Amino acid sequence: MTDLPSPEEVEAARTPADGWKRDQLAAWGVRWPPPKGWKDELTERWKAARPAGPPAPSPTPAPADFTQDTLDFDWPDDSGT
Repeated sequence: MTDLPSPEEVEAARTPADGWKRDQLAAWGVRWPPPKGWKDELTERWKAARPAGPPAPSPTPAPADFTQDTLDFDWPDDSGT
């Protein structure tokens, strides 16, 4: 599987001649010569690979003085009492 670049990474990989190198495109899964619309298709694949919505918040640690209540249940024993 290839690592999909963000649109910003694609633009940052331009050569001084305002193009992209063959090996860079191959690393992104783009064939040579690059077909018309390859950047748009790559962007769509990148967006589809991203999870929907904002990232989930990191869990917050419990306060130092936190204690969890333990519930004791009185289960009947095997004698039926």
